[in-house]
Amino acid sequence: MLRSRLTLGLLPLLLLFLVVCLYAFRASQDLGAAVQGILDRNFQSIARVTDMRTALGQMNDALGQLVVPNGARDASRNFAAARARFKRSLTDEMLTAPAPAKAALLNELDEQFQRFIQASDIAFRGGPFDLVGRYGQAEGAFLQVGTALEQVLESDHAEIRNAGLRIRNRTEETLRLLFAAMVVAVGLFFFLAWRLGSSLLAPIKALTESVVALGQGDLEREAPVTSRDELGQLAKAFNAMAVHLRAYREATLGKVLRTQRTIEATLTSAPDPVFVVSTDGTHTVRNPAAEQLAQSPGFEQGFPPALAEPLARVMATGDHYLPTDYGRAVNLRVAREERHYLPRILAIGDKLTEFKGAAVILQDVTKFRLLDDAKTNLVGTVSHELKSPLTSLRMAVYLLLEPNLGELTPKQRELLEGARDDAERLLRILDNLLDLTRLEGGASTLDRQHITVAALLEQIAREAQGFVEAAGQKLAVEIEPELGEEEMNLDVDRIRHVFINLLTNASKYSPASETITLSAVAGPLGFVRFAVRDRGPGIAPENAGHIFDRFYRVPGQSKSGAGLGLTIAREIVVAHGGSISCASEVGKGTEFYFLLPR
Repeated sequence: MLRSRLTLGLLPLLLLFLVVCLYAFRASQDLGAAVQGILDRNFQSIARVTDMRTALGQMNDALGQLVVPNGARDASRNFAAARARFKRSLTDEMLTAPAPAKAALLNELDEQFQRFIQASDIAFRGGPFDLVGRYGQAEGAFLQVGTALEQVLESDHAEIRNAGLRIRNRTEETLRLLFAAMVVAVGLFFFLAWRLGSSLLAPIKALTESVVALGQGDLEREAPVTSRDELGQLAKAFNAMAVHLRAYREATLGKVLRTQRTIEATLTSAPDPVFVVSTDGTHTVRNPAAEQLAQSPGFEQGFPPALAEPLARVMATGDHYLPTDYGRAVNLRVAREERHYLPRILAIGDKLTEFKGAAVILQDVTKFRLLDDAKTNLVGTVSHELKSPLTSLRMAVYLLLEPNLGELTPKQRELLEGARDDAERLLRILDNLLDLTRLEGGASTLDRQHITVAALLEQIAREAQGFVEAAGQKLAVEIEPELGEEEMNLDVDRIRHVFINLLTNASKYSPASETITLSAVAGPLGFVRFAVRDRGPGIAPENAGHIFDRFYRVPGQSKSGAGLGLTIAREIVVAHGGSISCASEVGKGTEFYFLLPR
C-alpha cells in the first residue's frame, strides 16, 4: 500500500512529463515537416526560375544572331529550343498551385513572355532593312520578361524569409511552453515532495520518538496509527511489541524482586562473611556477618594484606582464587576471638549491568583448622613417641642377628629377619609421617637454591638410572630446548624426593623392557611442567581422584607401600607454590605431572 501511495503521489509529475514530451515530439515533427516542405517547394521554384532565366538569355542570344550573316537559320533553331525550355519551366511552376500573389506574378510573367515571343516572331519574319528596329522592340520585351522573372524570384525569397520567421516564432512559442512546463514541473515536484515527505516522515518521526522513549524505559509510549499501509502496520506491530514488553517487564520485575529477596535472605542467613567489591574497591554488598567483620580492627584500612593481594590479582586477571589447604587460611580477630577464614575470591563480570568486580567469601574454618592442627599434632606426637622404642627394638633385633651372641636355629633367624624388615618398614612409615606433619604444619622450611632445569633432570636421571635398569627398563629424558638453561629457585632435596617417588612408582608398576620418560616443558602462566610417564597398567578413573589422599592405595594392587609417598610429594609441590596431578588410561599407562613457578 505504501508503494501505491508513492506511485499515486508521483503520477501527476509523470503525466505532466509525458504531455510535455508528446507536445515537444509533435511540435518537432510538424516543424520539421513544414520546414522540409517549404524548402523543397521554394528551392524547386528557384531552380525553375533560374532555368527560365537561362532559357531567356539563350533566346536573347539567338535574336542577336540575326544580325550575323547567314545566322538566321541557327538563330531560329536555338530560339525555338530555348523557348520550349522556358515554356516547360513556366508551365511546371504554374502547376505547383502557388499562392495568389505568386500566381499573379506568374501570370504577369506569362503575358510578358508572350509579348516577347510576338516581338521575336516579328523580328524573325521581317526583312533586313528594318532589322535593327525590330530587334530593339524584342530587346525591350526581353527586359520586361527579365523584370517579371526577378519579381518571381524575389517572391520565392520572400516566401522563404516568411517561412523562416514563422518557424522562429513557432520555435520560440514551443520554447516558452517548454520553459513554462519546466517551471510547473519544478513547482509540482517540490509540492509533491513536500506532501509525500509530510505524509511519510510524520509517522516515521512519531515512530522514532516512540522507539527513543522505549529505549529510555517508557513502555507506555505508543506510536500513532495514521494509515493502513506498511507504516500503519509497522506502528501497530510496534504497539503490540510495547504491550508484550510491558507484560514481560511486569513478569520479570516480579521475578527479579523475588530473586532479590531470596538473595538478600540467603546472604542475611549465611554465617560466613560475604563481600561484593567493585573495581574501585567499593563494597557494594555486605551481609550481616561481613558487616560485623568489617568493624574489626583488621579492616580499618580496608581488606588486610592477606586478602588484598589475592583480591588485586583476581581483579587484574579475572581468574578465581580458590585455595584448598588450610595453610592459606586468614587469621582475624572478631569480638575478642581469634577466627580462621579460608578465602574464596570469585571474579564477577556482568555485561547486562556492566558491573565488574569480585565476590569475597570468607569460609569460617576455625573448628576445622583446630581439628586439623590437633590431628597433625597427634600424628606427630605419636610418630615421635613411637620412633624411639621402635628404634630400640630395631637395634635389639640387629644385635640378636649378630653371630657373636650365639647361634640361632633357622626358624629363629627367619623370625628375627622378618621382625627386622617389619621394623625397617615401620620406621620408614614413621619418618614419612613426621615429614608430612612438619610440611603440613609449616615447621619445615624450604632450603631454596638456584639450579637449571637441565642440571636438575640430569641429577635425577643419574640417581634413578640404577633402580630403573635393575628392573630391566629404560629411562628417557626430554627437555624443551628453550628450557635447558632456565634457572629455577627450588629446594633441590625435596624436589628430588618428589621425582624419586614418582620414578620409583613408575618403575614398580611398569613391565620390563618398557621406557619411562622424564620430561620438562613450558607450562601455562609462567610455570614449568615436569612429568613422569610410564607404560604400566594405568589407574581407573574412579580411583585417580584419591591417589594423593593419605594412606590410600588403589584396590587390587599387589605392590607394597604405605600410601604416603604421593601425599608427601603433593605437600612439597604445594609448598613450592605449584600443583600436582595425574592423567591415566587403563591399559596404556600413567603420567604424573606437576607445575612449578619459574
